[in-house]
Amino acid sequence: MENINYALMLMAVGMITVFTILLIVINLSKLLITIVNKVAPEEVVEKKNSGTSPAPVVIDPNTLAAIKEAVNIVTNGKGKLAKVEKIQ
Repeated sequence: MENINYALMLMAVGMITVFTILLIVINLSKLLITIVNKVAPEEVVEKKNSGTSPAPVVIDPNTLAAIKEAVNIVTNGKGKLAKVEKIQ
């Protein structure tokens, strides 16, 4: 009976130790994130707005047909292609 008591005590001490260390790691991580966000805030990328919209890019009819066919194959004929734009 003495061995069971010793084993249970050892298990409890181990679990409490692990729980305590995890709490310390979590709190230190939160502190580090807060410090990093204050010291080096995320860069804000400004969008260029020239006031006029750029000229629309003409897409080759063969490319457009290939895109339509790919959408048709992927969606099993249920998809509908509404707009095709070139991403810069």
